[in-house]
Amino acid sequence: MTRSLAPSGDLSSPVVAVACVVAALSLGLLVLELFRARGRAAGSGGAPARAALGTLLTGALAVLGLLAAILRPVAVTSRGSLVGPKVVVLVDGSRSMDLPGLAGTRREAADRALAELGKRADVRLSRYVFGEGAPVPADGRAAGGSAATAAPAGSVAAPAERGDAGAQASGGAAAPVVSARPHRRSDLSAALEALARAADERPSAFVVVSDGRLDRPGAEDTAAATRAALEGLDVPVHTVAVATEAVRDAGVRAVRTSGAAVAHQPLSLRIDIGCSGGLACDAVPVVARELREQGAPTTLATGTAHVDEGGVGTVELGVTLDRAGTRILEVAIQSPQGDELPENDVRYITLDVARDRIRVLHVAGRPTYDVRALRMWLKADASVDVVAFFILRTPGDEVNAASDELALIPFPVDELFSVHLSSFDAVVLQDFDAEPYGLTKHLPALAQYVDKGGGLIMVGGPNAFVQGNYARTRLARVLPVDLDIGRAPQVDLGAFVPRITAAGRAAPVLAPLLALIGDEMPEMPGTNVVGDPLPGATVLMTHPTRTTASGAPMPVLSLGEHESGRTIALTLDGSHRLLFSAFASSSAGRAHGAFWDALLGWLMRDPRFEPAAIEPRGGCLAGEETTLVLRPLAGQGGEARVTIARLGSGAVVRTLKARVGDGGEPVELAAGRFEPGGYAATVEIVPADAASGADDRGGGDQKRATTRRDFACERGGDEWADPRPDVARLEEVARATGGASVLPPGAGSLPLPAATQVAAERHVAPLLPPWAWTLAAAVALGAHWIVRRRGGLA
Repeated sequence: MTRSLAPSGDLSSPVVAVACVVAALSLGLLVLELFRARGRAAGSGGAPARAALGTLLTGALAVLGLLAAILRPVAVTSRGSLVGPKVVVLVDGSRSMDLPGLAGTRREAADRALAELGKRADVRLSRYVFGEGAPVPADGRAAGGSAATAAPAGSVAAPAERGDAGAQASGGAAAPVVSARPHRRSDLSAALEALARAADERPSAFVVVSDGRLDRPGAEDTAAATRAALEGLDVPVHTVAVATEAVRDAGVRAVRTSGAAVAHQPLSLRIDIGCSGGLACDAVPVVARELREQGAPTTLATGTAHVDEGGVGTVELGVTLDRAGTRILEVAIQSPQGDELPENDVRYITLDVARDRIRVLHVAGRPTYDVRALRMWLKADASVDVVAFFILRTPGDEVNAASDELALIPFPVDELFSVHLSSFDAVVLQDFDAEPYGLTKHLPALAQYVDKGGGLIMVGGPNAFVQGNYARTRLARVLPVDLDIGRAPQVDLGAFVPRITAAGRAAPVLAPLLALIGDEMPEMPGTNVVGDPLPGATVLMTHPTRTTASGAPMPVLSLGEHESGRTIALTLDGSHRLLFSAFASSSAGRAHGAFWDALLGWLMRDPRFEPAAIEPRGGCLAGEETTLVLRPLAGQGGEARVTIARLGSGAVVRTLKARVGDGGEPVELAAGRFEPGGYAATVEIVPADAASGADDRGGGDQKRATTRRDFACERGGDEWADPRPDVARLEEVARATGGASVLPPGAGSLPLPAATQVAAERHVAPLLPPWAWTLAAAVALGAHWIVRRRGGLA
């Protein structure tokens, strides 16, 4: 409770001001008058001086009496509470807070700093965790969404009533830092911007608890960026450093690439190696490897980083990636003895390798209309670099001339499939018999080429599939259909019209063709006879009458994936009828180009022909919850089946299912936690009317087109790449805003604004009735007049 005096409530502020000014002028004139009368009093002794003093005192009393009669003072008694200023505490929620700090981890040091702040009963603490984007309140409410509750009369707001602090009222100890998933960035600027723009009560001060490893503000413009983030809010930003010493560590700080990654072209990797905490580093071996679908990673390059006195060394490694698409590279170091943070010794980078041009090897067994049409299209496409070989003379042909006199060259099978095979993105075997030309011995190498990411298309004809001596070979295992040699005949010359399956109508790979010709294909002159689709195959076209040994319609066009590569089996040799025939006239022959462009695009993982795209949101960190974001194409509604396999072993570690709509809306899937390493996520979207199918192989019509995305999970990630605390940056943030920078024990003594009293009750009582003030003023004025006359003043 407080007591104070105030003028009467029926007087306005201007009247009170005028009265005070007139009173002050009256006293001034009295003093001036007495000063001028001093000369006349000279020589009269001390009596005139005493008279002047009496005149001054009574004059002052008279003026004050008149002023009191006008203002009529009242006594004001107020009863209220103290409300502390709003102080926002921003706790760094990034993963670097799990590193060693002051007496434990940095997160534990932050908890101790919050406990010290919680002892301050004169402030209202609102605690937030910052990382990526806007800060997250520690109690889960929306940022800036709550105001303090007024405390009872005459008290100071208790800790539990001070906004979002979440502290205990009894001991004042702050609750531990929120246990949500750590952030993968440390963006202090975004947190300050969000709170400075908030519509609720503006904070009187900020307290930042961090290790200084901030993504924003940067090290170059810390002061200016901090002031800009506050957007004109003139309040101090205090900082609390939770770590001062660096960890003894040698690790991969950063991996950067020079230019875009293009298949078959050298790519430079610039790798920064850092040493901290007094760890002895000089020459650190570095190796770059590519993760494979099966087997150990392939070493691409090795080098040595020489660390300078500043603790940083850089090495450049040149690598060449043979395959386009998503590639996972592993960059690792051999750290010196005494490394306390081995988690950042291995880093993974995901490269989307592009193609300058698609390099295709086209091998045909004999010149036919179908071979000519495909070769013409390959040659006409500027994005395709084709190397074509046609067999025009078989080993059994009798020519009455020496070989060196012939214009035709021998088929260079050994050179193509043992030396230059890896330089091609795709291989097309069209109506080609493997045995007469020595290809049989190279089939294992061709299958291994597919396993490592190559593409293969086998096109039908009298010398393809079983008739081409591919059955029971290593290559037959990577094709999407079974080469059944127990059935006769192996070639059916009867004309037929292929049927497009439900999967074919939904698959993006046939969408360009169906947009031109509709659902009806032209009549084909015949087909090779094959067996059931192999597990994982997608059948897009089937034979209208022929069936497999299981009784299912025989596949005509099938897509398959085998480890890192893709294969296509097209059992007919009449696709040229999409280019020149009576049927092709309706589409001006464009259907042939649309058909082969889509097949080759799917083989090369062109996003246009993938049914969906999938990737981990924000990357993947080992040991933490990972969320996959699935983005299907419009019209690909149904059930999404996601299979996640580990690169290197191929072991399936997770299978997920989710419903997707026809509008192509993104879908999030909780994938759980992963161990460090590379993974392949394969997505199959089954339409709703076929999702209840019991067997993916039954009829070859349940399996749908798939898409794949490789990703890697790191143990440390970017937040652990450089474990050194940056106390200097925290001090710069505080200095730029007039704040203070302390360690956790000093958090409770930060110079925070003082509490404000809020009135709850107010009583007004007059000191005297108005007539008493008037009487007192008259008496004082009369006394002054008598003293003046006795002193000789008029």
